[in-house]
Amino acid sequence: MHTSDWHLGHALHDLPRDREHAGFLRWLLDTLDAEAIDAVLVSGDIFDAGNPPATALAAWYGFLAEAHRRRPHLTVVAIAGNHDSPARLTAPAALLAGVGARVIGSIARDGAGRLDAARLVVPLADASGAVRAVVAAVPYLRPGDVDGDRGDAVRAVFADALAAARARRQPDQALLAMGHLHLAGGEPSTASERRLTIGGREVIGGGFADDVAYVALGHLHRAQRVGADHVRYAGSPIPLAMAEAEYRHQVAVIELDGPGLSGIRTLPVPRVVELVRVPPRGAAPLPEVLAALAALPPFDPDADLDLRPYLDVRVALDAPAPRLHQELERVLRDRHPRLVKLTLEATGDRRALADAAPTEVLAQLDPREVLARLWRRDHAGDVPPAIADAFETVLRDVEAGP
Repeated sequence: MHTSDWHLGHALHDLPRDREHAGFLRWLLDTLDAEAIDAVLVSGDIFDAGNPPATALAAWYGFLAEAHRRRPHLTVVAIAGNHDSPARLTAPAALLAGVGARVIGSIARDGAGRLDAARLVVPLADASGAVRAVVAAVPYLRPGDVDGDRGDAVRAVFADALAAARARRQPDQALLAMGHLHLAGGEPSTASERRLTIGGREVIGGGFADDVAYVALGHLHRAQRVGADHVRYAGSPIPLAMAEAEYRHQVAVIELDGPGLSGIRTLPVPRVVELVRVPPRGAAPLPEVLAALAALPPFDPDADLDLRPYLDVRVALDAPAPRLHQELERVLRDRHPRLVKLTLEATGDRRALADAAPTEVLAQLDPREVLARLWRRDHAGDVPPAIADAFETVLRDVEAGP
């Protein structure tokens, strides 16, 4: 099974997602049994931050322990994503190996700069103990991991890892690859994905050799194929932004026959909390918005209040609306969905809507976007690559915590 981008510990507009993640993990455990899964590939961003909260750590370790209890032969291979702290992810590696989990947080090189590719190779066995596949598991490559042109350097790491996997596998075993990157041709979700720009390069081009049976990718939150049916992003299991309300969140089940791929099936992940957008796309005038809100389901006091639908409202205004918030509160007072995001869009030729609330909240912006806007304001241009790289280094240190 291929899954990725869990982002345990994530909050949606300050609302914790623990209940949603718990529901996903329960479903995942049941699905591992129902599908008789032998191996799980988690392609990065297990956590939402480098210093995840205790609830997120408990969810991850609890999943691994319960998965091992249910399916003692199961192998879980997890690589670090750009949100994960490699050191924190791999610190309990010796203990996790006891429950069949192999975590790879970073790459290692010797004194001459040669990649230790063998540590990126993981064998995958079936219930009988026979090795059926070998996976080259490459974690997210950080600026210090690669030199020179990032695209060429990333491709070189994958080439070395796959060469080491080929040297280890037998003729009747499949060759797999894992990675956490933005592969050329993949469609991003700009509302929730953290850009991977290093040295001005974000998207990595290039393909995979024909003998690679399946490529399990992470980072892009929309589940999708890239270039070929067997090169896939699993996508996130829950929507990580209101803009992802229409995503089909899923996991992929990969079936192997000797060295080849015999089938790929996708299983939709049940949504624990619904996302409601009014209007479904774009913005609408206030009267239309109020009418649509009034038609929402009434408040249900017997329902689990922590699982009430999230509501995203977008209002188009061509003039100041002094009583807008009061009108929204009046209509939503007895509606079941809870308002988590309100966006006001100015229309017409009015330059300011003095009585309207700001359309953006600083905490909702990616730090890189804040830097880009400030740089454009003060320097009338794009952020230079050297400044962008330095900012990435500082940002990683902040996100990793003390």
